[in-house]
Amino acid sequence: MQQTFEVHAFDFDGTLTSRDSLIAFIRYALGTKALAKNLLLTLPWIALMKLGLYPNGKTKERLFMRCFGGMKVDRFNELCTAFARDNAAILRPQGISRIREVIAAGGCPVVVSASIVNWVRPFFASLPDVSVIGTMAEERDGVLTGRFLTRNCYGEEKVHRLLQLYPERSSYRLTAYGDSRGDFALLDFADEGYYRKWPKPPLTPPVGEDRSGQAAVV
Repeated sequence: MQQTFEVHAFDFDGTLTSRDSLIAFIRYALGTKALAKNLLLTLPWIALMKLGLYPNGKTKERLFMRCFGGMKVDRFNELCTAFARDNAAILRPQGISRIREVIAAGGCPVVVSASIVNWVRPFFASLPDVSVIGTMAEERDGVLTGRFLTRNCYGEEKVHRLLQLYPERSSYRLTAYGDSRGDFALLDFADEGYYRKWPKPPLTPPVGEDRSGQAAVV
C-alpha cells in the first residue's frame, strides 16, 4: 500500500524538554521537602530498578502513588495546567519549531511520553494539531487512586500506543525523535529516526550513532 501521510513521533522528556518533567512536576505541586521525602521512601525500589531487578514503570507508579494518591482529579488537573503555563521555558525551541514545521507541511505530530498525559498535554494547548500519548493515571469517583490506568509508556509500549492511534502502519511514513534507551524501540520502528539531534531541512537520513550506555528514564 502506498504511504499517504507523514507521522512524526516525539519523545517528551529530554527530547522536547530540557529536563525531566516528573521530578519537576512533583516539586512544583508539592514542594521540595515533599519531593525529597517521597523520593527517600521510594529509594529501595529505585535502587532495585537501577540494578535491573524491578520494573521502572512500577517504580514510577510507587512514587506517583505516594505523591498523588487520594488527590482530587480536578485539583490535579489544575496543577498540571499551571505547571505547563509556568514552565513553558523547559520546552526546547528546536523541538517546537520542528513540530510547527511538521504541521505546516501537513504532517501529523504526536508526542509519545512516559510521563503522565495530564501534565504533558497542556504544554501543547496552543498547538491543537498535536496528539499526545502518555502514561494515564487511574481515577475513581473523581479521585486519583495513585495507580496507572495504562502501562508505563516506555520502550515497546511507545510503539504499542502509537499503533493504537495509527494502526494502518503501511499507510504512513513514520519519523521518530528520542533521547534515551526508552525511545530505542520507537526509533527502530520508524522509517527515519533522530537520536539526540534535529534534522536540518531538507530531511536527510540520520547518521548512525552509538546508543549504548545511556541511563534509563523512569
